[in-house]
Amino acid sequence: MDIVALPSVRSKSPQGLIDTPVVRVNVTQMEPDENLPRRASDPLEALARLELDPFSVEELEARITALTAEIERTQRHLSKAVNHRASADALFRR
Repeated sequence: MDIVALPSVRSKSPQGLIDTPVVRVNVTQMEPDENLPRRASDPLEALARLELDPFSVEELEARITALTAEIERTQRHLSKAVNHRASADALFRR
């Protein structure tokens, strides 16, 4: 990032009414992603690090059911994505 020092001499405004300092700060543009928050850690990593000892048997079974449902949902989405890609490839090969 280029930072320009403030000049010690003041110049008159174009209208000559008020002395104004010539100030240029942050001459370069900001990167588009600089103002976005950083990505949180990967959810799969957080899932794998979670300590399972405090969970009861019922809670573990519920967790397995929920994770199995998520795996099935992900597999369905993957299947749709593969089929969509195959359809697009077939369409543009003509």
